Amino acid sequence: MANFDFDQAEGLRRMLAGPRPRIVTFLSVLRDEEKNAMLANLGASLVQAGSDVLLVDARSGSSGVASRFGATRRATLLDVARQERALDEVIQPVAQGLGLVTLARGQQRSISRDAAEAQRLGNAFDLLARQTGVVLVDGELDANDAFPVAAMADGEIVVQVSPGAASIKSAYCLIKRLNACLGRRSFGVLVTGASEQEAYLVYENIARTASRYLAIQLNSMGSVPADEHLNRAARLGRSVIDAYPLAGASVAFRRLAGQFSLS
Repeated sequence: MANFDFDQAEGLRRMLAGPRPRIVTFLSVLRDEEKNAMLANLGASLVQAGSDVLLVDARSGSSGVASRFGATRRATLLDVARQERALDEVIQPVAQGLGLVTLARGQQRSISRDAAEAQRLGNAFDLLARQTGVVLVDGELDANDAFPVAAMADGEIVVQVSPGAASIKSAYCLIKRLNACLGRRSFGVLVTGASEQEAYLVYENIARTASRYLAIQLNSMGSVPADEHLNRAARLGRSVIDAYPLAGASVAFRRLAGQFSLS
């Protein structure tokens, strides 16, 4: 079982130790607003640290990370796969220097039934990823516990969780589904809305259970504390590190971003 490391270095080094493209797919057992806030602020922190960052909304509904930026009606990567749009037409610049792409906007089910179209979408995604330093995917599993693009399954997968018995149980169940679908491999755990001590207990609980019953190792991605400055920054349309650089959440996000090496 992995040790919980609050300097967040080891887990993130493992996450991005491989060659480009660097694709990190985030799954969450929390409310959409909490996941979207985490992705937007992590992305902004990476940009501030010098990374070229692309957010990919791969959710089937309209409440994914694109909704955070009010960007839910733009052309999708599926349009590129169908040769209806050029690649640069689907990349939307948004706040904090981020790029944003919507994968398919509710058409994932039809893709899963068409192997040729799924392959074309995968090729378009791979091309997009090769042009970007870090790709952060707002992901979800489909009815068959699969991802719409193979590269998401092949890259790093991180599960976002918060303190509380229900959240911990849901996170473990999600990891169990991932293990059944993808086989034995490691997954990252990011604890948000928690103090360091709370996050330690959450991670240890999940990691111990996963080691005992699934024989898999989890990696700690660290934690982000509950912080009202996150909501204040969102109301201003800014990231917390930009609006409130000394806030506890800002310190945590900079710590996360500082581990992403572009070498």
